[in-house]
Amino acid sequence: MKQVKTKASDEMRAEYDFSGAVRGKYYERYRASSNVVVLDPDVSEAFPNAVAVNKALRSLVKKRLSVAKRTSRRGGPTTR
Repeated sequence: MKQVKTKASDEMRAEYDFSGAVRGKYYERYRASSNVVVLDPDVSEAFPNAVAVNKALRSLVKKRLSVAKRTSRRGGPTTR
């Protein structure tokens, strides 16, 4: 896909006023609620998109829960 180059000016527009801005004001809030996960390159090759990652993780969670239920019925430990 061809990129369209636009002529950008180094000057800020007059209506942009950051004189009262605070750097990192929402950083901690964002960090606490962010759900972004960075995959290692070898792992990301196995998943073409987010749907595939979510499907695999849901499968693992379901399997883990079913193993925990079976183990708890026998009176054994519920975690590994």
